[in-house]
Amino acid sequence: MAPALTRLREAGARAWWLLRELNGEHAYDRYVAHARSHDPRVRVLSRREFENRRVDRRHADPREGGGCC
Repeated sequence: MAPALTRLREAGARAWWLLRELNGEHAYDRYVAHARSHDPRVRVLSRREFENRRVDRRHADPREGGGCC
């Protein structure tokens, strides 16, 4: 593969990683890996359940602007 194409592909992979980090999508992947590494038999939350709990925690945290009203 041409060096320029390789660099372009690597830059795209880094940009994709950064986008997932910034929007919080990678948090679910980390949660699943952590939960399974501690107890493989544990029931892992679905992505929807995980996101709902994450949003609830964010709204309850006064530092995030939640819980004011």
